[in-house]
Formats: sequence, C-alpha cells, structure tokens
Amino acid sequence: MSVIKVQHISKHFGSLKAVDDLSFEVQTGQVFGFLGQNGSGKSTTIRMLLSLIHPSSGSIEIFGQSIEKNRAAILEQVGAIIERPDLYPYLSAKEHLQLFAKVRKQKITANAIDETLVKVGLANRANDKVQTFSLGMKQRLGIAIALVHNPSLIILDEPTNGLDPQGIADIRELIKKLAKEEGKTVFVSSHLLSEIEQVANQILIIHQGKKMVEGVTKELLDPQKRIVQIKTMDDAGTLQVIVAGSFSNYLLPRKEGIFLKIPTYEIPLLNESLIKAGVSLLGIETKNSLEDYFLQITSNA
Repeated sequence: MSVIKVQHISKHFGSLKAVDDLSFEVQTGQVFGFLGQNGSGKSTTIRMLLSLIHPSSGSIEIFGQSIEKNRAAILEQVGAIIERPDLYPYLSAKEHLQLFAKVRKQKITANAIDETLVKVGLANRANDKVQTFSLGMKQRLGIAIALVHNPSLIILDEPTNGLDPQGIADIRELIKKLAKEEGKTVFVSSHLLSEIEQVANQILIIHQGKKMVEGVTKELLDPQKRIVQIKTMDDAGTLQVIVAGSFSNYLLPRKEGIFLKIPTYEIPLLNESLIKAGVSLLGIETKNSLEDYFLQITSNA
C-alpha cells in the first residue's frame, strides 16, 4: 500500500523552479531515503508533503487521501521534524512533550512521554531545561516530539544534524526499529549518505528539483555491478569506440567524463577491449558506495 503518492509536483518561486515534475511513491513499512545536494529541492518537497506550502502543479496523496483536502486528518497520523526544531529554552524535555500533547489535543499518556524520551536517549535529562542542551540533544528532542503521538508516518529532515558518532548510530538503530519492529513508514532526508545507505530500503536522488534516479537500495548498489569512470587522453575518441562496441548499453549519460554501470566480471574485458582499440587509457576507477553513486549522478547532470 502506498503511504505517500506524489504525482508530477512542481513548485515555482517566481522564476525559480525549486521542484520540477517530481513523482514517487512510498510504501507501508519502508525507510525511504531522500537525497540531494543543498538547494536540490528536498526541503521544499518535504514542506509540500506536510502542506506547509502548496505545489504550483501536481498532486500529493498521503494514506490514500489528498493532503490539500484532508490536511488535518492526515497530519494527526504524521510525525515530522524539519531542519532544526523550534524549542523553548525555559521548558524541560518532558514539558515540551506535554505541551505538544496539549496543542494537538491528543491523549498522550505520561508513560508514552517517558518511553519516547528513552527511545531518543534523553531519559536522564527529562527534567532539565532545554537551554542547557547541546545541539545534538535538541535534535533528539525534536525527534521525540515527532514520535510521541505514535504516528504511522514519520518524516525526518536531517535527523542526525549535530549528533556525535554514537548519537548518529543510535538514531540509525531507532529508524530501523521504527520500521522493522513497529511497522512505521519513515521518510528520511539526509546529507550523510553512508547513513542512508545503511537504513533505507528505497532511495530517491533529486538534483535541481528533478528526479535523477530512484530504486531499491540493494539494486542500485548491487555488488555485482559497478559504476566505473574511464580516464583517457581522448574522451571523444574513446566514446566512439565504446558506442560502436558491445559495452555501449552500459554507458551512463553525463555532460563530462565517461561513466558506465557494468557487471564487475566485465571490467577486465572492457579494459582489454579499450587497449586493443588503441585507446590512450589512463585508468579505470570503480565506484560502489552510495556516496560515489550520488556524486556521479548529480555532479555532471
């Protein structure tokens, strides 16, 4: 079942096209990784998902309902943190969750509040004022606010911002637990690509507001296939050799450089073929991590 269904949304701010004809679906129980460089349209998309701003065109459905027509009912089942959470320095962590419960007019028990603080690692600071918190602790509290009403869909924008390595690992495990053990759907945006690689079932990469690639994480990062960059003295001539040969189907479209996504076992054959064709080969570099994949997808698009 699709928890989120986005169809051809665009968002314009004057002459700036922040999001351009973007479509995707998020299924129940998925951890959906949303990736893009700064200014790529990630936060704008998230704000449209939460109906904080409206698309210039296109439609968004959450839980099978239009977010535009059923905003209040949908958001009761959604927990979200966008960038840095807005907090009150003179209130404690526990008081923040109690205030949130009152504002939302939902029945959130004292036990639920305590359990949520345990989840995010703030149980021992529950009664301390936020003005004494580090940036990472404030980020944890923001996540607690997103979780305390037990939402079905959780939208997290840079959830590990400001956390130390142990804190990042803790949030990673929390995201996994929310999906696997509690059946939550988690939509997570992050610049920490290695973290997304470890938690996301599905990945969507956008660049300049457009979808670049979407797919199952294991398939995109299939160890049986590699993204390779061919470095030569004559790129134009090398491209002609590849296009005319059996490796042409592996070529990736790029404005600069020569990149292929190719089965690992064929890399030696590619090397041999290029040398036989008289290519002035400087080297073949292989890529496989999400960070490499992301950079190759966006840097030359």
